[in-house]
Amino acid sequence: MKTPEHFNFSQQSRREFLWRAGGGLGGIALAHLLGQNELLAETKPSIDLNGGLHHRAKVKRVVQLFMNGGASQCDTFDYKPELIKRSGEKFDPGEKVEAATSTPGTIMKSPYEWKQHGQSGRWVSSIFPHIATCVDDLAFIMSMATKTNVHGPAVYMQNTGFVLPGFPCMGSWISYGLGSLNQNLPTFVVLPDPRGLPYNSKGSFSSGFLPVAHSGTIIKATAADPIADLFPPTSAKNITKASEQDGLALLNKLNREHLAQHSGDSRLEARIASYELAARMQTSAPETLDISGESEATKKLYGLDDKATQDFGRNCLAARRLLERGVRFVQVWSGMAGATGNWDNHADISKELPLIAGMADKPAAALVKDLKARGMFEDTLIIWTTEFGRMPFSQGSTGRDHNGGTFVSWLAGAGIKPGTTYGQSDEWSWKAVNPTYCYDLHATILHLLGIDHTKLTFRHNGSNRRLTDVHGEVVGEILA
Repeated sequence: MKTPEHFNFSQQSRREFLWRAGGGLGGIALAHLLGQNELLAETKPSIDLNGGLHHRAKVKRVVQLFMNGGASQCDTFDYKPELIKRSGEKFDPGEKVEAATSTPGTIMKSPYEWKQHGQSGRWVSSIFPHIATCVDDLAFIMSMATKTNVHGPAVYMQNTGFVLPGFPCMGSWISYGLGSLNQNLPTFVVLPDPRGLPYNSKGSFSSGFLPVAHSGTIIKATAADPIADLFPPTSAKNITKASEQDGLALLNKLNREHLAQHSGDSRLEARIASYELAARMQTSAPETLDISGESEATKKLYGLDDKATQDFGRNCLAARRLLERGVRFVQVWSGMAGATGNWDNHADISKELPLIAGMADKPAAALVKDLKARGMFEDTLIIWTTEFGRMPFSQGSTGRDHNGGTFVSWLAGAGIKPGTTYGQSDEWSWKAVNPTYCYDLHATILHLLGIDHTKLTFRHNGSNRRLTDVHGEVVGEILA
């Protein structure tokens, strides 16, 4: 077989080589199973993926908490005495001021009290009393910025590195680069807000141009049926375990015959892989999502005894259980799409922010504490982020408009230097000084997973695409 002249094997990623040489996911899975049972002609030690693709990894698995809607940095973590001192005055930073959806108002101080916490002395407002108790375990990036003030593009950018749809999200890149830790569970799981999907709907956790098998698997942990269509409906009395197995065998045969005629279509590979995974998940998923065996103390830690926190708390607890059982990347969303019910606080910051923050504060802190108590901090990375921040001046009289100029993210766990702070915004919390973009955050996360972000690529439309595009620097200052 001739090799296309434009194809350079030296520029392939490991996953791309395996994809081309092994016939796709089906071939890889078959080779893996044969290897496990020493049925290959020559069985060699498997690659230690947890060791990283390019250097030794410090992180084995990742959980990302995404605050959908734009969490206000100047009402949570970015303490600015100047806003208190000059509240009510005209906002005049010496250059043109614009807002995304409103006319800029006057400088508005935060309606919440601020205190320093922990040995690190991290300033946190009273809106986050539980996260405040964890600050010595966290590393704050105070200089995050984005290229847009619009929700959809900003959510895309924070997840995929691009403001347009069609690009793979970080979870998909990690799945593509490192693969699974447990063949009976998905590599990349998404736990949306029970009230609805975020901006961009499922596009925010799409595999883009990567093979479809790397898309996020949506699990609704609080629903009666957490994984849609995993089991036959109760009304289908004629479906037995034997008939279901026969049906799956026939379906697998037909799919593989179809695949043989369309070998370049990754959707067919993904379909086959998803059916095979679904069959394995019928055994593993129910136990994973069953929290009845958790202690009452753990349930209370996550806030399952409180209506305000029980939904996000249930998702955070489910995330821990998924990570515990080998899921590589879990994304937990707080807030649905729309003008209300999320972190998009245009009307009244003093009324809207406490509602959504009250849902997420205790469970997020519980996840940090629970992972520490279980010894999972040693190989798990936690990320708390949002798509952009809010303006230091008022919208109307008490709201805040979108602000792509600065916002805050924090990280905790494996490879992170606890109690540290990197970067800062200006005196107003209006713009970041030396901005840190998603490219830098993504490069840092991949680095902790043992991946050089410049080398994890996929050939698409004549270009070697990557999560960080042509940007990105590892934020070494927050690394242990």
